[in-house]
Amino acid sequence: MKNEKNEQPENALPEIKNDATVMLDAPVVRGTSEITEIVVRKPNSGALRGARLQALMDMDVDSMMLVLPRVTTPALTRAELMMLEPGDLLQLSLELVSFLLPKSAMSAFPQN
Repeated sequence: MKNEKNEQPENALPEIKNDATVMLDAPVVRGTSEITEIVVRKPNSGALRGARLQALMDMDVDSMMLVLPRVTTPALTRAELMMLEPGDLLQLSLELVSFLLPKSAMSAFPQN
């Protein structure tokens, strides 16, 4: 059955994305340049080593600071992550957590 708004079947699973771009509210200063956007890549299992999945799902700050440097472009350092505005850390964390959810769980969320 098709939905009139987006012309996709109502039971269709969402499109799989492998990265997401986050626009920072407060740029990260690195040397003489400013980083205004960060790309968060879908982590593979190796990028998650040393982190507890439940802690990541809870958006535990220490767990995020362990994994985010492994999956961001440009790669943010732990020191840069510690200096982020809270809202920017939250945006990066939300994108990372969204990659951990199974496709079936993502179908409950609105898609852009």
